[in-house]
Amino acid sequence: MFTHEDLAQLQTQSLKMQGWIRQQTFSPQMEKTLRRFSSWEVAELILKVNQSTLRGRMAADPTLPQGLVEEDGRQRWYSLTEINEIRRRLKVNRKSLMPKRPAGKRAFRVAISNFKGGAGKSTVALHFAHAAALDGYRVLCIDFDPQATLSHSMGLSDVSEEYTVWGIMARDLIRETERMNAAVRGAETGSALPERKLPESITGMGLSDLRVVDFIKPTCWPTIDVIPSCANAAFVEFASAQYRHLNPEWSFFAAVSRYLDALPADAYDMVIFDCPPAIGYQSMNAVFASDMLYIPSGPGYWEYDSTTSFIGQLSEALADLSGFEGIVPEGTLGLPKVFHDVRFLLTRYESGNELHRAMRTAFEKVWGDRVTENPIEMTRAVEQSGRFLSSIYEIDYREMTRETWRRARASFDRAYEEFRDHAIAAWDTLEDEA
Repeated sequence: MFTHEDLAQLQTQSLKMQGWIRQQTFSPQMEKTLRRFSSWEVAELILKVNQSTLRGRMAADPTLPQGLVEEDGRQRWYSLTEINEIRRRLKVNRKSLMPKRPAGKRAFRVAISNFKGGAGKSTVALHFAHAAALDGYRVLCIDFDPQATLSHSMGLSDVSEEYTVWGIMARDLIRETERMNAAVRGAETGSALPERKLPESITGMGLSDLRVVDFIKPTCWPTIDVIPSCANAAFVEFASAQYRHLNPEWSFFAAVSRYLDALPADAYDMVIFDCPPAIGYQSMNAVFASDMLYIPSGPGYWEYDSTTSFIGQLSEALADLSGFEGIVPEGTLGLPKVFHDVRFLLTRYESGNELHRAMRTAFEKVWGDRVTENPIEMTRAVEQSGRFLSSIYEIDYREMTRETWRRARASFDRAYEEFRDHAIAAWDTLEDEA
């Protein structure tokens, strides 16, 4: 017979193993560090300029970062901070190397979401965040999944649940309840509306005093921050149901949206959400806060079936939320929810697999040009990156054959560049910040 105490003991044993794995994966200080990038990577893959041109411009201006020279003197290696300084200061053919960002807009928000576990949501979120950072964008990742794969891959392991999405939602409940209680009551009849009361177990945690920045953690990537998740945040679904009972008028689905609205409009360029494999309080917050919905799916029939169920149930859930229209303050939330773009991305795709090709055709017949042109291919390098809690961009190409590494990177590059182009087009349709 097993009780909750036995389960807790099993978790304790697993946490010890997690610690050992991270020791093998990260630095001896158990901190993840970002590698340097070779000069040919900087020229060809990151800045996308001719190597000879870049070498000449670097030699002509010694005030530009010169990187570190390896022992044989043939290759220079640059940190991402140095690369970004080069990007800011250098123009090639009179063109800026800075990435496109629509003027006057806040950060663009993307939810990577689907029902199916194993569809590649965390892998896509991680790689798109890293690719965007190498592209020159400032990125905020929000991990909504209690499995915390994205958080662990970003090097965060010791996370308190108060600083996860659960903390943001509990903080929002307190603040929204206080706002409602402070509102003018019963102006026509003169009678006071009943005050909504929250227990000390919620109000006494000090969450309402936390600043917006308190939830944001830095990573080893200088232009990527993350709001992490942790296993203890799994009870957010249970807790949120209780919170709704305490204040039925609380627009629970908009807590993260309100939180992000409090960030300076120019604090980040992109916000990427890694969603759990379910429709619940956390995933609805991600979906409601997003400008674009990116739906990864494996190339099999059951993944197609699950994706179909996902968009159907998401549609029903969003229709239900439209019932909050008129309850929330006018001008603060847009109901019904509108996405500026929706895309389907095939993952773990093998072009030589007849079933995969057939399912891709089926996806395209049903959803047309909503299906992205560039799937993420399944390669040995992709498998290896997942095993070591890293993206292909973090793996040094010298750790495997360069061709294997380049093939995997090329797949993610193509998928990211298509994502970026769709994002920029949708980003331009956002309302300007006041």
